[in-house]
Amino acid sequence: MKIVSFNICPFVQRVAALLEAKGLAYEIEFISLQNKPQWFLDISPNGQVPLLVTDGGQALFESDAIVEYLEEAYAPLQTGLSPEEKATNRAWSYLATKHYLVQCGAQRSKDEAALSERAEKLDVAFDRIEKQLGNTPFFNGDEIGMVDVAWLVLLHRAEIIEKYTGYDFIGERPKLKSWQTHLMQTGLAEESVPVAFEGAFVDFYLSDQTFLGRCKENGGCQPDAPELADACC
Repeated sequence: MKIVSFNICPFVQRVAALLEAKGLAYEIEFISLQNKPQWFLDISPNGQVPLLVTDGGQALFESDAIVEYLEEAYAPLQTGLSPEEKATNRAWSYLATKHYLVQCGAQRSKDEAALSERAEKLDVAFDRIEKQLGNTPFFNGDEIGMVDVAWLVLLHRAEIIEKYTGYDFIGERPKLKSWQTHLMQTGLAEESVPVAFEGAFVDFYLSDQTFLGRCKENGGCQPDAPELADACC
């Protein structure tokens, strides 16, 4: 199998994380989204990544369709699930993927007001998953499942942002924070991105053109602090 990818695309990381979790062999080819090669456009109906070329040579597009194919075509991450449980897992996975671009927008915010507004949309999703989580390491218990793979992407990026800026997208959500910790300990976050991912991510989202980037340059920030404007802008 081969994934066609852009190096910091969250939807690509979700597919790669599932392949890694299943222990499936794959190749990955990176392209420029500003200069997409013609061979890619010829086989990608929507012109977007990820694109998965199966072992049979079929090009699959849209990350939701790709991960469902991988779960059906190969040994599932979790066995014995009822149709209702599978549908519930898909729904909670969709809640994560619908917020990938929301998180991207928040990370690229140019000022505090934009960050606060965009972070509120993430807060709604994080509040909902916090209520759903139990006291197990992963979403459905002690084994990684499809929901974990979907949310890994959001939680990995939140960890990097906090590491460099002190800004915590997760906040006072103890179950979500614990889930994040367990997911990061699996190593899937690092295994599902290229070696240079963190540097590329920081260069794009934490440049001096972004509010969080200016926080990084000034030693970190907390959005509710009275001195925020002086410290970070």
